[in-house]
Amino acid sequence: MIFTEEEIRHLFNKFNTCKVLVIGDVMIDSYLVGNVDRISPEAPVPVVTLKQRDNMLGGAANVALNIRSLGAEAILCSVIGNDKQGDVFLGLLKKEGLKTNGIIRSSERMTTTKFRIIGNRMQMLRVDEEIDTDLNENDFTSLIKCISALIKEQKPDVIILQDYNKGVLSPEVIERVAEIASQNGIPVAVDPKKKNFTAYKGITLFKPNLKEIVEGLKIDVDPMSIESLDKAAGTLHKCQNIELVMITLSEHGIFISVKDSNGISSKIIPAEMRSIADVSGAGDTVISVAALCLAAKTDHFPMAALSNLAGGLVCEQAGVVPVDKFRLMAEATVEL
Repeated sequence: MIFTEEEIRHLFNKFNTCKVLVIGDVMIDSYLVGNVDRISPEAPVPVVTLKQRDNMLGGAANVALNIRSLGAEAILCSVIGNDKQGDVFLGLLKKEGLKTNGIIRSSERMTTTKFRIIGNRMQMLRVDEEIDTDLNENDFTSLIKCISALIKEQKPDVIILQDYNKGVLSPEVIERVAEIASQNGIPVAVDPKKKNFTAYKGITLFKPNLKEIVEGLKIDVDPMSIESLDKAAGTLHKCQNIELVMITLSEHGIFISVKDSNGISSKIIPAEMRSIADVSGAGDTVISVAALCLAAKTDHFPMAALSNLAGGLVCEQAGVVPVDKFRLMAEATVEL
């Protein structure tokens, strides 16, 4: 059991009062769905007869959806293109009831879109439309001004940096956000990628997955060895001044290491046995729950257990979906 029924209700009541500033790479997840019944005469490839088009919010925007699903207020901040897909993205935000005042449009960039072509219920191909270079000087200045204004006006309880290596979170942006957050006493939770892995310094919570920590630190890590995980986390605590290290371990669960005035303590929380349909978006859910627990000042090990549980729940559904708040509350109050 993670929480009693009274504790979980009290925690989610706290979530309902939280504001979360989500900064990072946003995108559209576009699904082109159809049937395949012939091979093209032009090349030995299947022909998908299109039956349905679906556009969904992805990347940091999916984190915002998770935050909202958990009962809190999500404030999304990013840079998109001044293009047709940018119009689609803003339309999706409005449809979901998310504000657009933190979204900057740039004529120098395109709106990241991942096109997934599905034929006979199988993904046949993915086409990515994107620019992944760092922001230019003008876009960088606009983004920092926007972030500063949102923090001053909205007074968020926690900041999430959601990195997908698409250029919004450059080392300069990361450094400035960390400075502004520190000046305002706001905890920062990070879901990193390899490119800027070592740029995150002075962060409250750092949540790589196993692949990211192996690539980021250039070391081998055994997900079933607490000693191996402690060594990796220790490097992050020492070299990057990170308070909490949370490493998602896929089928092995989640690892958390806490550095405070009493030293360092750590734990591996095993994963539950589940019927996995799709792991897409699980990391978005984990960082969302963890960040809200930070804002609510939840104890660290229960925070990791609840985040682990939430990530597992979304893996049972196909596609990228936000976590179901009420199912999470129910499962967090039963014996695991």
